[in-house]
Amino acid sequence: MVGTQRVSGRIVETEAYLGLEDKAAHSYKGKRTQRNEAMFMQPGTAYVYNIYGMYCCLNISAQGDGCAVLVRALEPIENIEVMKAERGNRSTKKLKNKDMTNGPSKLCQALQISKQTFNQTDLCVSDLLWLEKGDNIHIHEMICCPRINIGYSEEWKHKPLRFYISGNECVSVKDKTAEVEKAKSTFKVQ
Repeated sequence: MVGTQRVSGRIVETEAYLGLEDKAAHSYKGKRTQRNEAMFMQPGTAYVYNIYGMYCCLNISAQGDGCAVLVRALEPIENIEVMKAERGNRSTKKLKNKDMTNGPSKLCQALQISKQTFNQTDLCVSDLLWLEKGDNIHIHEMICCPRINIGYSEEWKHKPLRFYISGNECVSVKDKTAEVEKAKSTFKVQ
C-alpha cells in the first residue's frame, strides 16, 4: 500500500543469502545485531536495512538461521502511476516503467518501503505489505548466476545464488554469460 492505494508488482529478481556460512550475508558467522535481527526471525519476516545512509533494501527471512532473500527487482503491475510518482519525487528524469523498480532501492522507493515502517514486519499477516502467489515460472525461464556487488565475500562471490526471469526488462543487471549459456542450451542444434 502506498498511502491508501494498493500497488503491486511481480518479483522478477532475487538473491539468496545462506546465513551463518555465507560470507556475503549480514549474519555470517552467526553475527546477530539489532540491525539484522529480522534474519533470525520466522520465515516471511521483512528485513529492511539502510544503505549509503539514504536508501533501503528489502529482504525476506527464510528457513535457516540468518537466511534471507533479497528482492532485487520488481515488474510494476498495479497502480503504476502511484509508484512512478513516488520514484519521480526523487528524480528529475521521466521514468520508464522498466526503470522504476529495477533495483533493490528503487523498488523500496516506489513502494514506500522504509526500515522504520517495515523492518521486522511479518509479511504473512501484515495488511500493508505482503506476498501473493503469482504465475508459475518454468525453470527454463530462470537464470541462475552469481550475486552482484559482493566482491568482498571471497569464494562466495562466485556461487550461483542470484535468480531472475530471463528476458524480463525489469531485471536490474543481466548476466550476459548466463544468458548466452541459457540460449545455447535452449536452442541446441542436433
